[in-house]
Amino acid sequence: MLEKHSSWYVILIAVSAGVAGLMYGFDTAVISGAIGFLAENYSLSPAMQGWVISCVMIGGVLGVALSGFLSDKYGRKNIMFLSAILFIISALGSAFATGVTMLIFARIIGGFGIGFASALSVTYISECAPPKIRGRLGSLYQLFTIFGICATFYINYGVANSGSYAWGLDTGWRWMLGYGVFPGLIFFVLLFFIPESPRFLMQKGREKEAFQTLKRINGEAVARQEAKEIKISIETEKSSSIKQLLKPGLRMAMGVGIFLALFNQVIGMNAVTYYGPDIFRSVGFENNTEFLATSIIGSVQVAFTIVALLLIDRLGRKKLMAIGSSLMAIFMVLIGSVFYFEPINSGPLLVIFIAGFTAAFCVSMGPIPWIMIPEIFPNHLRAKAVGIATMFLWGANWAIGQFTPILINNMGGAFTFWMFAVINVICFTFVMTIVPETKNKTLEEIGRFWKPKSEQGTEFKKEFNKDLAAGKID
Repeated sequence: MLEKHSSWYVILIAVSAGVAGLMYGFDTAVISGAIGFLAENYSLSPAMQGWVISCVMIGGVLGVALSGFLSDKYGRKNIMFLSAILFIISALGSAFATGVTMLIFARIIGGFGIGFASALSVTYISECAPPKIRGRLGSLYQLFTIFGICATFYINYGVANSGSYAWGLDTGWRWMLGYGVFPGLIFFVLLFFIPESPRFLMQKGREKEAFQTLKRINGEAVARQEAKEIKISIETEKSSSIKQLLKPGLRMAMGVGIFLALFNQVIGMNAVTYYGPDIFRSVGFENNTEFLATSIIGSVQVAFTIVALLLIDRLGRKKLMAIGSSLMAIFMVLIGSVFYFEPINSGPLLVIFIAGFTAAFCVSMGPIPWIMIPEIFPNHLRAKAVGIATMFLWGANWAIGQFTPILINNMGGAFTFWMFAVINVICFTFVMTIVPETKNKTLEEIGRFWKPKSEQGTEFKKEFNKDLAAGKID
């Protein structure tokens, strides 16, 4: 158990860093409300609609690609400060855009900010949190992401009902996008109250500062052990390079990280998030009720992400992902069937099926990849490896944003959602066969898991001989 004097400090650290999810959640959801107005205002084709939505991922991929290198040089906290500033600039630029080109440019800037934050927030939490509650604290990023999505759906609904349709075409979408200033400001202010990552401080030779942070989080005894393990990993880092991720053992870890990143996106949740109002409009919702239906789905996301928060360190990562991906496959089949058999006047049924899919996602492939990706890499390669894995996540995010309207327009809703059902079956198969369980393991224990068996045997012999020499073994 955490000591009483440290528990609130740990929660403050995790909440402050996790609030980065508000920015990601806001940007993910806000465009679903604005895109209908933008499409009509600027006569956007399905492909151009996809580009307006997905262009943010271009900045996201570049931000993620640079995040590991920049944070290793300047610190996790400083780059998170930069991410908040870029997001605020993006929100203002989007609200005052004079045309599609300016809007796209502003959204790409925001993508840089979200890319930095998405890679570093959970990495930072993983480097600070005690092992027994690391999963719970790490899932705060996803919780704030979902809260941001839900709140933004209601903001979109409120703005859409604040004036006439003509007002929405001219001004309403600007208010929707401009509200992004607030999550950026909240994240920026909270960062003043948290320390730099102890692992980064140790890496830069600031051992006293690192130890004081570890001590405040874990107590003195655990802090000394943590500090010792971090110093060992830093010594390893001096002779390491990113090429080590291609070696046996770590190559497998990199593969699992990329798999988790890809399937966080390609299983279909963001297709619903980005195009929710359009999807509900296609089955008969009108007069802004499509925004209300989307807001209900957002509420389901919040509720079941909280459920995940309670279960993730009890049931384990692997079990939840297996259950969730199998349920998501079933619900995607049902959603596709609505479009195939009776697309008109089947709105309530579609809401139920999408809510079921959303609930399954939010207890499995929603929060867990964000937690596991930082967990599975050794200290000396974590920031860079998380950056690489998150690049794949953002790349998949771009593909979903870009091609979903094209698929629905050309192939129909039934084919599109059945395709997502097949992807969920593939996800279930990979979870059951290659993903390890990391529940209740320290980061160092997880790092040893990826070592080739020959090295694990050598390491065991060294520890055995050391204990024998010390008289710990008769």
